[in-house]
Amino acid sequence: MKTIAGLYMNRLNRGMFLQADPTVKFAFGDFALKRILNVHLDIDSPYNTYKHVGLPPGPINFPETSAIDAVLNFERTNYYYMCAKEDFSGYHNFAATLSEHNRNAAKYRAALNKNKIR
Repeated sequence: MKTIAGLYMNRLNRGMFLQADPTVKFAFGDFALKRILNVHLDIDSPYNTYKHVGLPPGPINFPETSAIDAVLNFERTNYYYMCAKEDFSGYHNFAATLSEHNRNAAKYRAALNKNKIR
């Protein structure tokens, strides 16, 4: 969690879109979505962090104390990108560059396609 918090701090400090899929799920009203598609990214909502820079107007759930602690004590990294691991472990591949992220994302999309996750 501290690595993810650090990544989002890096994005916020650079004025980048957070591009957080959970906020899109919240905006779309469906936390059961297994795959975020372009149609989901088009939703007009202040919670769509693909369209609006900065933090959303409020929380999307009730964070655990450990998540708040992770933000208060975030890990300082050079990461700006993350993508779920292609092994579906619940962990992420982190990247400092967009080209590295695109390679990680391609591996994840291939795993989604192989497992027919739509």
